Amino acid sequence: MIKDNQKKFNRLHVVIDALVIASAYVLSWFLIIGSGWFHSENQVLPPQFYLGALAAIVPVYLLLYTCFHLFTPKRVQSRRPEFANICKANITGLLLFSLVLFLGGKNPYLYNYSRKLVIVFCLVNIAAETLERNLIRSALHSIRAKGYNQKHMVLVGYSRTAERYIDRVLANPEWGYQIKGILDDHREWGSQYRGISVLGKISDLEGILDLNELDEIAITLSIQEYANLKEIVASCEKSGVHTKFVPDYNDFIPTRPYMEDVQGLPVINIRHVPLNDPLNAFMKRAVDLFGAVVALILFSPIMLITVVLIKCTSRGPVLYRQERVGLHNRPFTMYKFRSMEVQDPKKEKSKWTTIHDPRVTPIGKIIRKTSIDEMPQLFNVLAGQMSLVGPRPERPFFVERFKEEIPRYMIKHQVRPGMTGWAQVNGLRGDTSIEKRIEHDLYYIENWTLGFDFKILFLTFFKGFINKNAY
Repeated sequence: MIKDNQKKFNRLHVVIDALVIASAYVLSWFLIIGSGWFHSENQVLPPQFYLGALAAIVPVYLLLYTCFHLFTPKRVQSRRPEFANICKANITGLLLFSLVLFLGGKNPYLYNYSRKLVIVFCLVNIAAETLERNLIRSALHSIRAKGYNQKHMVLVGYSRTAERYIDRVLANPEWGYQIKGILDDHREWGSQYRGISVLGKISDLEGILDLNELDEIAITLSIQEYANLKEIVASCEKSGVHTKFVPDYNDFIPTRPYMEDVQGLPVINIRHVPLNDPLNAFMKRAVDLFGAVVALILFSPIMLITVVLIKCTSRGPVLYRQERVGLHNRPFTMYKFRSMEVQDPKKEKSKWTTIHDPRVTPIGKIIRKTSIDEMPQLFNVLAGQMSLVGPRPERPFFVERFKEEIPRYMIKHQVRPGMTGWAQVNGLRGDTSIEKRIEHDLYYIENWTLGFDFKILFLTFFKGFINKNAY
C-alpha cells in the first residue's frame, strides 16, 4: 500500500529540495563571486560567510515551499500550477532576502552582501527546482505506468460521474490509481464498466474499510443519493482512509467554482469569470491594444497586397461587414476581407459556408485558408468590440438557434469575443462540433489567465492560421 511509503517519500523529497536549494545557491555564488567574472567590492566578504548563510536560507525556503503547497502529493496536478507556486515561493524568498539586507544595512557583512547574488540565486533556484520536480514527476509517471507505486481505491456509488472518473483514470496510468471496484445499491453484483466490477452494496463499505487495504475512497454518488453522503463520509473518516468527493453536478457547476465563506457557511458561485475582476480586465485590455497596434504594423504589407488582389479580381467592396453578437449579448459590426462574391444580405445572414461553395472567390479560398481574411478584426480589437483572444463571435440568427439547442451557450458572451481562441487552436474551426467549441470556450472563460492568453497566441502562430475546415 502506497500510504505506508508516502511519508518516507515526502521526507526524501524535502531532503532533495534542500540539496537543490543549497546547490543553486553555491552555483550562484560561483557565477557572481567565485569565478571572478564579476568584479565587485562585495568580494571583500569571505566565502565562509556566504556559505554559512545557507544555515538560514535552506530552512526558510523549505518553509516557503510548504506554505505554497509544494510538498503536497498531487498525482494529477499539471506542471503549470506547480511552476507558478515555485515562482511565487522564490519571489517571496527574494523579497525576504532583500528586506533582511535593507534592515541590516548598518551591519558591514549585510551591507557588503552581493545583491547580484540574491537575484541570480532566485533565477537559478527557480530553474533548478522546476527541473528537479519535472524529473521526479517523469520518473514516477514511468514507474506508475508500469504498475508500481499504485494507490488502491474503491468508488462509492455508480453514476455518470463514476464512469467519467474511471475513463480518466484508465486513460492516465501514470497517475498510479488502481480502482478495485464499485459499491452501489442499484447495480447487480459483478456488473462492470470498462473492467471495473460492482463489489457489493454501499452498506458493505465498513467491512471493506476494516480490511485496511485501501489508500483512498472516491465518493461518486449520483445527485439523487446525496442523502447518504453524511453517513458515508463519517464511515470513511472513522477508518482514517483518505476520502475524496467527485460531485455529480458538473453539468451546471464549473470545474473550478468560486467559493465564498459566509461566516462558516460555504457558498458556491455557479459561474466564476476571472475577467470580471477590474484588474484582470485592465491587463487584458492593455495587452489587446498593444498587440493590435504591433500586429497592424507587422502585417500591413500583407493586408495591402490583399486589398489590391481583392479589388483586381472581383467586383465589390474590399471589406466585408457582418453583424455579430459580442460582450453582454450586444451586436457589433465585425470586419473581414471579402472572400465571396457580393450577395443578398437577407439570404446570406442565415446561411453557412459549405465545402466547394461557389460563392467563394479564388483569392477568397487562399485568404480563408490562411486566416488573412480575419486581419481587419484588429480594428475591432482597437475599438474595444473584440479581444485578441476569446470565444469566436457568431451571427444573431445562429445565436438565437444555439441558445435553445446547446446548454450554457450564452455564457460565452460574458467576455469579449476574440480573433482566436482555445477552441480554434484545438482545431475546432469551420464545420466542427458547436458543442465541443462551447466546452473549450467555457474552459477558457473559467480558467483565464494572462499566461493562458499568451499560450493561445503562441499556438495560433503554429497551428491557428492554417484552417483545414475553411471552405
